[in-house]
Amino acid sequence: MTKYGELVPLGGGDPIPLLTDNLKVGRRESCDIVLRFSNISAHHCQLSVEEGYWFVCDLSSRNGVKVNGVKIAPELRKRLDPGDKLSVAKHNYEIQYVPGDLGAVGVPPSDEQPSGLTNQSLMQRAGLDRRRTQEIDIKSRLDVKNNAAGQLKRRPPQ
Repeated sequence: MTKYGELVPLGGGDPIPLLTDNLKVGRRESCDIVLRFSNISAHHCQLSVEEGYWFVCDLSSRNGVKVNGVKIAPELRKRLDPGDKLSVAKHNYEIQYVPGDLGAVGVPPSDEQPSGLTNQSLMQRAGLDRRRTQEIDIKSRLDVKNNAAGQLKRRPPQ
């Protein structure tokens, strides 16, 4: 096992050594760990060491990433403890490493945290924020002589 550990395929196969503390996993040759399967996205997920522990972040992949059978939301990071099952699309691996060898001291870092989305509300991240950046002048839309689309009409008194 290397200093950073390894991914052991569940169901057989050669272990994949983790050679650095920041690895991109995907189908493209430019990735650090290349998985040549049709259900793996070009840039599927990111593995990184923080405070002596491995973390995984789904890079908005088509078929997702799971840790111990639980799907990870895109752009959220999830801590991988030694022995955890990492599923990249439907390919399952067990991560093996020693946190102390990577500089871990004390309590493990927080499990799930947004990566780069801390300044947005949940509604904004979902694209459902209805706040308008500029207010519409209601008087410009209430012109009884204008029959263009978007004009408000006054109802005649009854």
